[in-house]
Amino acid sequence: WVVALDIGALVAGSKYRGEFEDRLKAVLREIADLQGQIVLFIDELHTIVGAGAAEGAVDASNMLKPMLARGELRCIGATTLDEYRKHVEKDAALERRFQPILVREPSVEDTIAILRGLKEKYEVHHGVRIQDSALVAAAILSDRYISDRFLPDKTIDLIDEAASRLRIEIDRL
Repeated sequence: WVVALDIGALVAGSKYRGEFEDRLKAVLREIADLQGQIVLFIDELHTIVGAGAAEGAVDASNMLKPMLARGELRCIGATTLDEYRKHVEKDAALERRFQPILVREPSVEDTIAILRGLKEKYEVHHGVRIQDSALVAAAILSDRYISDRFLPDKTIDLIDEAASRLRIEIDRL
């Protein structure tokens, strides 16, 4: 099983010192109890550095390192190259426990294929039909005009927002 760990959700609402630590320890205990059946996925991996660290508290990266070192935790993290360099590389012990794999931005053609795979999910979610030509146009135009984000993320957001606006327009009629 691949289980996503939402660091932000664990930190959110922590009222007293050590509450985040307790929450993360509980998650890690459950993973350890399942003895290798879980692969932990952490999006925005760089956020574990310093996460939950209050005065006298241990941050998430220092809580994960022992389990990673002993092979008790299998973990995949995703982050940008800049964030990796800024946060993860500065912690040599943490960096040793991960093997970076650079994933290039997909082409417009690959993005269209990805969108075709996601199309039904967004149609069901928004209750609209999405034409194939809309997927193609979204991929081409987002690649051309949205420069501060990457494919397929920017195209998926564009399709999601367009479908949402269409649903609102339909509901107004």
